[in-house]
Amino acid sequence: IFLSLQQDVIAGFLYAILILVVFHPVVDLIDNFNLTYKYAPLIIIRTAFEMTAVEKIEEQLASLRIAKRSTLSEEPAYLLDIDVSKPAQSESSRFVAVSCSNKSIRVYNRETLNFLREYSTRPGILNGVRFAHACESVVFSACSDGTVKCWDIRLATQKAVQIFSGYPSNVLISFDINCSDLIVCAGTEKVETDTFLVFWDARGVTDCASATKEPLGVYSESHNDDITKICFHPIEPNLVVSGSTDGLVNVFDINRDNEDDALIATCNSDSSVSFIGWSGKDYKRVYCMTHDEGFCWWDIAQLDTEEPITLLHVLDVREAVCIDNDSLHYLVGGSYHEKADKLFLLGGTSTGNIHLVSCGTDGLSLVGTLRGGHSATVRSFCWNLTDESLLTGGEDAQLLLWKPGAVERSLAKKASMKIASSLQKRVRVHNSSLKSRKK
Repeated sequence: IFLSLQQDVIAGFLYAILILVVFHPVVDLIDNFNLTYKYAPLIIIRTAFEMTAVEKIEEQLASLRIAKRSTLSEEPAYLLDIDVSKPAQSESSRFVAVSCSNKSIRVYNRETLNFLREYSTRPGILNGVRFAHACESVVFSACSDGTVKCWDIRLATQKAVQIFSGYPSNVLISFDINCSDLIVCAGTEKVETDTFLVFWDARGVTDCASATKEPLGVYSESHNDDITKICFHPIEPNLVVSGSTDGLVNVFDINRDNEDDALIATCNSDSSVSFIGWSGKDYKRVYCMTHDEGFCWWDIAQLDTEEPITLLHVLDVREAVCIDNDSLHYLVGGSYHEKADKLFLLGGTSTGNIHLVSCGTDGLSLVGTLRGGHSATVRSFCWNLTDESLLTGGEDAQLLLWKPGAVERSLAKKASMKIASSLQKRVRVHNSSLKSRKK
């Protein structure tokens, strides 16, 4: 009997290997067949393939190496935000836009990192940079002078082709444009007792209509402190999430008639919000990072159920992620990988090392560390999940392009750069007052 059992186990193992090698192209059909066939354990094969896909993505991220490095400009500045143009599906991104601490927007060729254009908003301070979704030459940025400005990089002029004007007291410190390019939303700094989400009609911008647009309206009751981040849903143009120094992360459906009805979820991070984003299949999950390096992750799809919406809450990621012979000093942001159905976080050290962290409901784990690129704190990044490349910008004024297995022609690491302290940077001391309302 024992010998027969051994033979059965060996036969089963060989049969599984045969399925993996020969029948991979029809694994879905096999799964359906298994629903009515007595050898049900073969259903495990599908899960094995999915795990392998995730591991492959993590391996690619861990193999990122420097492919290109931008040259330092005459006026070095911190690189505070990065975005890439959104081309047609059959093409690759052509442009990179960077928001700099010297109050300018710089545009580069994405593949070569050659400098192309620079736009200045002096005396205003720029906060964030975004390309339009339907026109890769149109780029936006919010300004502390109470406007969101729009440029067309095809034009020789430095003048904004469109200006979205806020109300007189508005100091805009965050913004985003929805996936249909129809609505621009910006968040304001708290002035006296007021803080606003301001909305504009963005139609006509991609046709370079030259005019100043007034707001469609505002939301004024959902936050009670600076609105530090705004992020529209990647595929549903009516959904937007906002984060604030009041600790709240609010999800709105702007198709609804008023602010009270539009507010569909309020989540409390218990700290000042520094970064927000969407994740999960159909992007039903929202995550945030805080200025004291905390992390929160919520499942908005559970709002109408009895299940808890909190998937993970890490008070201090620096203590939660184990890194051999190194440490995590800060978080930069996150990015959801659709193919792997995985959320990744990016953090780093004050000396320029970059840590890639995998996020799951069971916790956080290190994927890999990128060394030899930056020589100071990394302040911004942008992942291109099509070719698994990564753009990073830092306080060393460098813009780096990382690609899996790349080899940099010049391997000399740039010297650490100390920017003059008189340079105005967007660094704020946030208060810890929180609304009592929680979800």
